[in-house]
Amino acid sequence: CHRVIGKNGNLVGYGGGLWRKERLIALEREHAG
Repeated sequence: CHRVIGKNGNLVGYGGGLWRKERLIALEREHAG
């Protein structure tokens, strides 16, 4: 599972665009319950 949020809560560099980061975060939240 890839973390896209840094220790300070900011988005850190990731392979895709910002939309992809936000999408991954949303999916992760859904799976986390």
